Amino acid sequence: MLLEAVYHRPKLNWCYAYDGRTIHLRIRTKRDDVTSVSAMAGDKYIWEESMEYIPMIKLVSDELFDYWECEVTPPYRRLKYGFLLEDGKEKYWMTEYDFLPEPPETPDRLFEYPFINPVDIFTVPAWVKDAVFYQIFPERFANGDPSLDPKGTLPWGGEPERDNFFGGDLQGVLDHLDHLSELGINAIYFTPLFKATTNHKYDTEDYLTIDPQFGDMELLKKVVAACHERGIRVLLDAVFNHSGRTFAPFLDLREKGEQSRYKDWFHIRKFPIGVEDGVPSYDTFAFEPLMPKLNTENPEVKEYLLKVAEYWIKETDIDGWRLDVANEVDHQFWREFRQVVKQAKPDAYILGEIWHESSPWLQGDQFDAVMNYPFTNAALDFFVDGITDAEGFANAIGKQLSRYPRQANEVAFNLLDSHDTPRLLTKCKGNKDKMKLAAQFQFTFPGTPCIFYGDEVGLSGGQDPECRQCMQWDAAKQDQDLLTFYKDLIALRHQYGALRTGRLTFLSAEEGSTQLAYSREDENDKIVILMNNSAQEDTLSVDVEESSWTDIRTGQTASARQGKLQVKLPAYGCAMLKADK
Repeated sequence: MLLEAVYHRPKLNWCYAYDGRTIHLRIRTKRDDVTSVSAMAGDKYIWEESMEYIPMIKLVSDELFDYWECEVTPPYRRLKYGFLLEDGKEKYWMTEYDFLPEPPETPDRLFEYPFINPVDIFTVPAWVKDAVFYQIFPERFANGDPSLDPKGTLPWGGEPERDNFFGGDLQGVLDHLDHLSELGINAIYFTPLFKATTNHKYDTEDYLTIDPQFGDMELLKKVVAACHERGIRVLLDAVFNHSGRTFAPFLDLREKGEQSRYKDWFHIRKFPIGVEDGVPSYDTFAFEPLMPKLNTENPEVKEYLLKVAEYWIKETDIDGWRLDVANEVDHQFWREFRQVVKQAKPDAYILGEIWHESSPWLQGDQFDAVMNYPFTNAALDFFVDGITDAEGFANAIGKQLSRYPRQANEVAFNLLDSHDTPRLLTKCKGNKDKMKLAAQFQFTFPGTPCIFYGDEVGLSGGQDPECRQCMQWDAAKQDQDLLTFYKDLIALRHQYGALRTGRLTFLSAEEGSTQLAYSREDENDKIVILMNNSAQEDTLSVDVEESSWTDIRTGQTASARQGKLQVKLPAYGCAMLKADK
């Protein structure tokens, strides 16, 4: 047993309260090195009467480690615990201090979860677990009111450029809510709506005004109310890392220099402000002079932005915020942001834009979730680019799931493309079967899936600005096969709770293989998903305990023989089989 590989620490993703009564414990061991792990757990004040051994399940694995998990419900909301590691006859008891060949005589040196204080529990909005998001880039979704068009607006459907306009607006969204309802969408994420100079609006000029190109406050209220009538939640984009160069405090700074009362609203390295050799004399998003970085440690800046966050929730009843460039803003600001937002609307969804491992932001005091780009990368590497095999993909997914508490994984924002990436169909080089296979994994994976507007009707496009083309509303030019596929896939996710919050277990993911099999299981259903990520027809075989199965899409039945379920799949085919009771 390689004890150097064993790892656990209290709190974080290793020991946390899942709810007001339940504590989740996790421990890491070298892959395939330990045959079983148990948690020895009890109350420190009545240890002998309360201590019990709780078997742990192998939650996930990656290329190096196994991650084990169990649930404990301590009667008095406090817990002392250690671990029993076994490999055949070899046994070790792990305490906070050491590995012992015999059980510890007292609990004094065990790990401890002192008390489940309700205020410390990482609580996420329950509705997100059942959400299917749809990302709308407002300028390119639909032109519902040409009277709002900015000067120089081009005819709908032209070539997208970084600086051109096609007149998309909120009225266009309102006019096409039927499309979203028919698709099965129950949550929208809008990229920025506030007044700005660009087509993407990430250079905010006025945080308290809807851009006149899109409409006004009353129209947004109308859109949100109409969405809520249909059971659709609404998420707005908050650009609090930086403003635009036409933001009034920055205009004052440009005019008055060191004499500006707003000089400490920004991070100025040198006066007078300007750009030298392509580098601004003030901190910005990247090196973009149009986007000066805000000083969120400044009390006035903090007060202003927190009022903005509260204002739009109270005025328009939005359901949360997506936070742009979230990892470049200080943690203390986000802690105060969470308090303000959750007080205004307790079940608001707080989603940070972070492209990498995000544990520091997912401890219950800042975000509910992040945009899950590690998931995106793993899915594209396997399903689209073919640079990893099934084993490598399962390892990447296992590593990702091990990083966060379960409640964070249950509301992770899982996307395959966005306004910042090439479109999925383009990444697949037009191969719809590949695209469908990736989407089927996305919609049968823990977390909330998001569709980038137009993917469902076959929009294509490379890196920004190509990915931001106009939505296709001519039914004759829409890919009706893809549209039907997405409708059916979304309906399945809504129908089966196991596909949303059931336990995920990889059943087959071998080195060098393009075959993938996994299950999603809850108290009601067990569904096995089999995937052939290959250009050739193939037969998949997995070990199962149940004998009778039904395809949840076709209704066709299948039988396992001698504990093996075999299914023939076409190229890039997928089967979803539910165990019959």
